[in-house]
Amino acid sequence: MGIEEVVQPYRDRGIAQKLVEKIKEEAKTLDGEVRIMHVCGTHEDTITRSGIRSLLPENVRVVSGPGCPVCITPVEDIVAMQLIMRKAREEGEEIILTTFGDMYKIPTAMGSFADLRSEGYDVRIVYSIFDTYRIAKENPDKTVVHFSPGFETTTAPTAGMINAVVNEGLENFKIYSAHRLTPQGVEVLIKQRSRIDALIDAGHVSTIIGVKGWEFLSERYGIPQVVAGFEPNDVLMAILLLVRMYKEGDARVINEYKRAVKYEGNVTAQRLIDKYFKIVDAKWRALGIFPGTGLELRDEWKELDIKNLYKVEVPKGLPDLEKGCLCGAVLRGLALPTDCPHFGKTCTPRHPIGPCMVSYEGTCNIFYKYGVLF
Repeated sequence: MGIEEVVQPYRDRGIAQKLVEKIKEEAKTLDGEVRIMHVCGTHEDTITRSGIRSLLPENVRVVSGPGCPVCITPVEDIVAMQLIMRKAREEGEEIILTTFGDMYKIPTAMGSFADLRSEGYDVRIVYSIFDTYRIAKENPDKTVVHFSPGFETTTAPTAGMINAVVNEGLENFKIYSAHRLTPQGVEVLIKQRSRIDALIDAGHVSTIIGVKGWEFLSERYGIPQVVAGFEPNDVLMAILLLVRMYKEGDARVINEYKRAVKYEGNVTAQRLIDKYFKIVDAKWRALGIFPGTGLELRDEWKELDIKNLYKVEVPKGLPDLEKGCLCGAVLRGLALPTDCPHFGKTCTPRHPIGPCMVSYEGTCNIFYKYGVLF
């Protein structure tokens, strides 16, 4: 069975039209507006590419939350890694730095990793941390560091790779962890009084943490949730279910993405993450310090953390964003990219001002890509 046969019902126009009509019917008896947040760049891509917002009634609003891990990676971490590279060179060592393509271009007041490469430092774009492992094997006389951002989806392969490195005794492989926890980040937003009436749970993250990883949000805050896939009809079904649950005061998690997500999630991945990482307070760029949302290597694995090999002092007061950039408001679901005075004018994917325009999972980049310019 080909992929098109598998996903065909989730792209069927007739089914989509029926789902839209059912959403409109349910919305007629809503008391006010329901505000649905998602926290996934791939969901935003589906929503924007398919024009889903334009199909919804006015009292059903879908907003984008902090679902782009590269966008929320702190300026301080990017700068710290740059300073580590410079310090290593001063001490006579050349570090090979690997990271993902969108992370490579994220701007800071002290430049990006792309700028660092233009100065002659060895910075390489990889598709996964497994490429970093290969590079470390090929360069046993050099320290190879993977600058590793991401939510649970990328934390799992990072933990798996660390496990392999530890078992193999590959001493020149290091990481810089900028990993974050998604449901815990949503909880901080709720505590900060961000209005989230209902939540579309990230499908990729859910393959790791399972349905059970989201349940505490419904139990503590009475928020209905749907774990959704990434096809247009997945999202429309999630919206329909959430509108119904919101109306009925039904606070639980429904798994719409059963073809990929289990209730318990990927237990092996969870065990490896817990084995190698500890939970810490962490900054989210343009959003502030989010308690209990970061992941750092545990003390017993500190020799794998590049920060423990080179101590650097990051300048204080580095700005998260350029003046006028609304990326912080976009990440909180308080603004659309089109509300930003820079969007599509001084800020484009070719010349980005903010991180939300750089990353392929950034809402601004997605809006620009599909021509949502007004």
